[in-house]
Amino acid sequence: MPRQGGSPVRLLLEDGSETQGVSFGAPGAVTGEVVFNTAMTGYVETLTDPSYAGQILTITYPLVGNYGVPGPREAGSIERPFESDRIQVQGLIVQSYVDDYSHRTAQRSLAAWLSESGVPAMTGIDTRSLTRKLRTQGTMQGWMLPQGVDPASANAIDMREEVFRRVAPSEPVRYAGGELEILLLDVGAKDNIVRSLQTRGVSVLRVPWHANFAALAEQADGIVIGNGPGDPSDLDEVSARLAGLMEGYRKPILGICLGNQLLARAAGATTYKLPYGHRGVNQPVQDLLTRRCCITSQNHGYAVDTDSLPGDWEPWFVNINDGTNEGIRSRTRPYASVQFHPEAHPGPEDSAFLFDDFLRLVGALA
Repeated sequence: MPRQGGSPVRLLLEDGSETQGVSFGAPGAVTGEVVFNTAMTGYVETLTDPSYAGQILTITYPLVGNYGVPGPREAGSIERPFESDRIQVQGLIVQSYVDDYSHRTAQRSLAAWLSESGVPAMTGIDTRSLTRKLRTQGTMQGWMLPQGVDPASANAIDMREEVFRRVAPSEPVRYAGGELEILLLDVGAKDNIVRSLQTRGVSVLRVPWHANFAALAEQADGIVIGNGPGDPSDLDEVSARLAGLMEGYRKPILGICLGNQLLARAAGATTYKLPYGHRGVNQPVQDLLTRRCCITSQNHGYAVDTDSLPGDWEPWFVNINDGTNEGIRSRTRPYASVQFHPEAHPGPEDSAFLFDDFLRLVGALA
């Protein structure tokens, strides 16, 4: 049954509009960019995706919480279904929260998990109306506020630097899997990128973006640049170091999501902010070479400007809905990247073959 009661909470948007709802998470006031995700399931994976760090997430599917949440995983583990070791969102907005959950793996309710994690949430609002506003006017700053609390007191995350240190490991971490080793450049990478590589028989060295990854890359057989939150232009220092590495690096590189944008900027291209981004599990993309179409999982607010790609690079995938770039590749070196998530779980697995293709190339060049 939908949750009843709860303390009043309001959502204030930067355009001055205000919506009343009811709290079902932790108490507190937060602020962040308000975004929406159109997936019908997978809230455990979504809430732990580091790409949402610093944002207030609206889930458009109207019924949330009915299958509960698994128990906590062991420290240091990367087991499913979690994509990181914590809830990453600033706050959560749903239309109808269900507290009475039922699932064979569930050990706690969504509300209990949010409360334990100190993350506010609200229910009882028309998420359809909110989503239409964000689609029309674009994503905007919002404040989730208990009754009588001033917006100035809301907790915020600095999205220019703090957010990137928050989502990356402090030190390199190695995951055994096979003779070949892939260096994962972590700016907020989902755990399932590691799992997807391990299950294909390779070891993974997970390296934070602020480490000397160029030196470590020489010992690896290839590089994956993972996803993450924020504006890629705030990571130009990382893109510059990546560009320096690429001058002499001859092993394969695969970028995913933010990794697509960082690789593009390292190559000399530019990126721009989308009006409301792509966040969901039903985004259609097309391979420009084979004309094959895939349904993909996506979570990003920025895109690569295809027209800014230098002459030795070419667009690889395109979004069928709006024509935006969904991937790039080098014409001369084994470097490529995609804007979507081939590691998505749950979600469409149409593009999982990209890991197989990448690792075949890694093996051939090792």
